[in-house]
Amino acid sequence: MRKLLASLAIIMGAVGTAQAQTAELSANADAAAGKEMAQSCVACHGENGVSQMGVFPNLAGQQMSYVAKQIMDIRDDSRPVPQMVGQVDDFSDQDAWDVAAYFADQTASQGQADDADAEVLARGETLYRAGDLSQGIPACAACHTPTGEGIGSAVYPALSGQHPEYTVSTLNDFAAGDRTNDPGAVMRDIADKMRDSDMDAVANYVLGLH
Repeated sequence: MRKLLASLAIIMGAVGTAQAQTAELSANADAAAGKEMAQSCVACHGENGVSQMGVFPNLAGQQMSYVAKQIMDIRDDSRPVPQMVGQVDDFSDQDAWDVAAYFADQTASQGQADDADAEVLARGETLYRAGDLSQGIPACAACHTPTGEGIGSAVYPALSGQHPEYTVSTLNDFAAGDRTNDPGAVMRDIADKMRDSDMDAVANYVLGLH
């Protein structure tokens, strides 16, 4: 029993230390320093974080905690991204937070959903706001908020204005298990239950969500 309690104490201590370090990095995040380091990101993610190519995500207005985590996960090979090979290998944790702070300060892109097919748009809205209990799909809004801005404290990303092509490819990566850096496999479980048409519908809907 004593060994168990000692082990729990060590684990809780480690968690507390990690949380304290994250809080310090976040508090010290320097957007100006991040802007300098983010210049190499422009080619793919666009000027001020708004990408001109659907295959690359918009980063402008994204939750700082989420961008920092993705940078560090890519650096540490927890999230393989072929296009990012070598781009952040030399980043420190503070560098990741600085770049994330810069993008978080930029004006988020506001897209326009394609409403040509009312049925598709309605399906996307239903999935986002209510989910589909028959398929075991929870509402996207529960984690990403009704306006799609995400929740920084929980490291849930903003989805508002994101390119449909990128959103669909991300969902497919989670469904296939090619992306595994979602805590608790939450997104892998959800995406695995979505049909291709569901992914297309919700991706179209979040493009115009704000």
